[in-house]
Amino acid sequence: MNQHLSPQGIPRAQRLAERAFATLERFLHIEAVSGIVLLVSAAAALIWANSPWAESYHALWHLPLSFSIGDTEIQHSLHFWINDAFMTLFFLVVGMEIRREIHEGALSSLRQAVLPIAAAVGGVIVPALIYLSMNSAPLQQQGWAVPTATDIAFAVGVLALLGKGIPGNVRVFLLALAIIDDIIAVLIIAFFYSGGLEYNGLIPVLVGVLLVLGLQKIGIGSAWAYVIPGVLMWLGFLLTGAHPTLAGVVLGLITPVASVRVMKERPLERLSYLVHDLRHKHDTQAAEQLATPLKQLRHAQREVLPPVTRVQMVLHPWVAYGVMPLFALANAGVSVNGIDLSGAGPHGVMLGVTLALVAGKLLGVVGVSWLMVRFGGCQLPPDVSWRGVFLIGLLAGIGFTMSIFIAMLAFDDTQLLGVAKLGVLLGSLIAATLGLLWGRYYARSRRVLQAGAQA
Repeated sequence: MNQHLSPQGIPRAQRLAERAFATLERFLHIEAVSGIVLLVSAAAALIWANSPWAESYHALWHLPLSFSIGDTEIQHSLHFWINDAFMTLFFLVVGMEIRREIHEGALSSLRQAVLPIAAAVGGVIVPALIYLSMNSAPLQQQGWAVPTATDIAFAVGVLALLGKGIPGNVRVFLLALAIIDDIIAVLIIAFFYSGGLEYNGLIPVLVGVLLVLGLQKIGIGSAWAYVIPGVLMWLGFLLTGAHPTLAGVVLGLITPVASVRVMKERPLERLSYLVHDLRHKHDTQAAEQLATPLKQLRHAQREVLPPVTRVQMVLHPWVAYGVMPLFALANAGVSVNGIDLSGAGPHGVMLGVTLALVAGKLLGVVGVSWLMVRFGGCQLPPDVSWRGVFLIGLLAGIGFTMSIFIAMLAFDDTQLLGVAKLGVLLGSLIAATLGLLWGRYYARSRRVLQAGAQA
């Protein structure tokens, strides 16, 4: 059989699969560790906000921070810069994850993607319906989307605690579902929580997109060149009234999946030639004459990975260990003393969010998956049982980052925002605990079955 071979004789399909699994493994490792960092940050925020130093907690995030260029000055609170500026990097990584998954991951094949897409949609609709059934007042109903989101870092982090007893395809299914969940969350933010749009702001957004596409067309591979167009898009979305973090999603989705530079040689062949040339010049020329070949070597090294993978690899640790924990520290500090659950409104919001995350996500994910397998012609992925799908449904109820983010867009009322955040924290904690308990039972039952099969 004729196969496309690399110079080393490795089939192209095998090389693509190995690269995809290596990227996935690195992604899962970062998400697993960052989930623990997120948990510590959230706990620190809760303790700080309910300690004798609670006033300093709230004062810190309202600290004004300004930037000025000539006579133009932009001043906002530290809380704004974290939620509206730094979180753009988070959404940029989300956009690139979506782009990569559509190109070569779990969403690259419609047949492969149908089941996680359907499960994710079920995991959005059912929690929203549960929440709305418990909140009839218009002001409370604004939070219908709060319990529809899944936090990838927390969910994968809990799954990592269960060890290798959980099949790899369960992790892939959960990751695909969470990424689709992110797509839906971004669409919800864009269409339901952007308010009345000022369409003049779309002009700088369009200019930013055209600049990005133009830079890609002429082969500019340095990520720094795209900072100014990205800032222009961010300012444009801010002017429209849409949430400015959407600039990160747009920029991530148009990040190329192949090198933007046209090269006569393959990147690895170019690297091999440059290393050989550099070794020869190092032996025959002065050190100051090596600057040009070293620069060429850095450029060739950069082109080995496509931009969507390279930029994500650089940004992902910063987002996972910096931006997201900072977001958790700034937003998870709910003062329990200031919450009054005696009224029907706050009580309904908190209970609705909690129940929707714990029960709604589970019913939506498992129920729609069963319907798709039973009537939709889908099949469960290899080595994924219904017990594994049940585990995915439980872990999908860990909302945290995105749920809190949506809550802040949904509620202007301080009281309702506080109880919504408390509901997210409580629901996510219950979902994580149930997921750990069920996951241990699931892993143990698999080991017993495997031992019986070997005997």
